[in-house]
Amino acid sequence: MYDLTVVGGGMVGASIAAVLAQQGWQVALVEAAEPVPYQPEQPVDLRVSAISQRSQSWLERSGAWQALSQMRLCPYRRLQAFEQPTDVVEFSSESIGQSHLGHIVENRLLQLAIWQQFPEQLTLYCPAKVVQLQQDEQQASLLLDNGQQLHSRLVIAADGAHSQLRQMAGIGTRGWRYAQGCLVAHVHTEQAQQDVTWQQFTEQGPRAFLPLSGQQASLVWYDKVERVKQLAALPSAELTAAISREFPAQLGGCKVEKAVWFPLARQHALQYTQGRVVLAGDAAHAIHPMAGQGVNLGFADVACLTELLLQNGQDGLSQPTALLQRYQRERQPQNWLMMTGMDALYQGFGSRWPLLRLARKVGLRTAAQSAALKQWLTRYATG
Repeated sequence: MYDLTVVGGGMVGASIAAVLAQQGWQVALVEAAEPVPYQPEQPVDLRVSAISQRSQSWLERSGAWQALSQMRLCPYRRLQAFEQPTDVVEFSSESIGQSHLGHIVENRLLQLAIWQQFPEQLTLYCPAKVVQLQQDEQQASLLLDNGQQLHSRLVIAADGAHSQLRQMAGIGTRGWRYAQGCLVAHVHTEQAQQDVTWQQFTEQGPRAFLPLSGQQASLVWYDKVERVKQLAALPSAELTAAISREFPAQLGGCKVEKAVWFPLARQHALQYTQGRVVLAGDAAHAIHPMAGQGVNLGFADVACLTELLLQNGQDGLSQPTALLQRYQRERQPQNWLMMTGMDALYQGFGSRWPLLRLARKVGLRTAAQSAALKQWLTRYATG
């Protein structure tokens, strides 16, 4: 019998599996596909994340961050927010005495770096999927699609927003789809590698710039779903021209290499635990990606859960209810607060109501002029 089984070997699930296995716990990991090995000449992946300093510290714990540093990542030292390029609010790492605010990383490479830290005692089931869950007072049993059966004292569901394990455990969700869609484009830029990530707020939706290593960047364009679909279907040259028209001049010249779009939704689990199953990452919460906080919230989930598990030891898994309820009390309200904050930004900057337009302009100017407020917000952004 395993101490715990993690279902989902993405960035969040793999990270807690690695850390606890390194601590001597008997851990199984179930995942459908292994990450592709790294080659320097590989093109940049479209899926990228802004990793905060807090998440970096969590990843350093397993050695994953050190491994990622030997591949590709891009630090950013400044963060800018504005409606008009003439009224920019800038947050800098220098203002809080830090070398950087965070890093833009490719999701695939970060997952690979974590997998490289798996110790020998971690048991990997891949490729495999869970087809059945059964629980009793002593254990949780998982039936895999290859016929194998796993018995564990705890199961961590980290299998994404469409979590099958969450559904098997009978945990419901509350949420909705946004009227916006999101276009993500990988581009080559005329400007050299930059150390700033910025976001321009428009009534149609934000336009964001995420720097990547070398003369590369990831651009994010939020707009109505139909508009985003049309943009994603354009040939590279036409999409490049559309970006040049719609993005602020500070982007400079660029050339689109590839692009993809996806719909946006908010989803929050009604509870984070049921019996011996506990949710983490997107299985527990799917957030509007406006500020890039999704994976950081997931890492905060598993960092919290890891501390509680280590404090109680393997013996604590004999009766895990109190431990899991504490995890829920700590993480559920914090995740809800971040989700609600993103919704406030989404609604506030998408509104044409005159008083709200005035309020957001005053808010941005206040932030720009208050050194203390900017410093507080900068520290919050780094985790």
